[in-house]
Amino acid sequence: MNLPNKITISRLVLSVIVLILLIIPLNKIGLDLGTIKVTSTLRVDVKYLICGILFLIASVTDFVDGHIARKYNMVTDYGKVMDAIADKVLVNGVLIILACNGFIHMIIPVIIISRDTIVDSIKMVVGNKVGTVGASKTSKIKTIFMMSGVTLMLFYNLPFEIWGLRVADMLIMTATVLSIVSGIEYYVNNKQYLMSN
Repeated sequence: MNLPNKITISRLVLSVIVLILLIIPLNKIGLDLGTIKVTSTLRVDVKYLICGILFLIASVTDFVDGHIARKYNMVTDYGKVMDAIADKVLVNGVLIILACNGFIHMIIPVIIISRDTIVDSIKMVVGNKVGTVGASKTSKIKTIFMMSGVTLMLFYNLPFEIWGLRVADMLIMTATVLSIVSGIEYYVNNKQYLMSN
């Protein structure tokens, strides 16, 4: 297993840890990490701050493994598959939990997961006919916005929350719109292959 693939696997492991930390009610099993008072009206859960740090690290590895794989010609089919799985476990899993906990609207993970399912299906069909379909520029920009927004959301939108600026919400909403746009792009750019026998 080469270095990029090891980094990808580490992201998958970090993703699972983040999801477990977010799901398990630590206070009910005697592991309450407490809260930190930021302002007179805002207290942040330390658990979310820890998950924010781990999510940020995992997000950085998403760019690192791809960069190393392309630069040193270490791209493998295994790496492509595991990279996609790690990304979806990380982002989609956290989005679902954030929606369940009231941080974001439920429609966001519904749109993102639906789009991912459609795009992955397109990639699979087209890939069998003409080879691998790479990520579009819009899709890459979407990923940057989404990972930045989710990281900020886990950090309770700090420091912007202090000034009443909903930066995390705007980043995630922008990423959701870009997700739809990139999904349409994938369909339009590959429509000829999807319609052919």
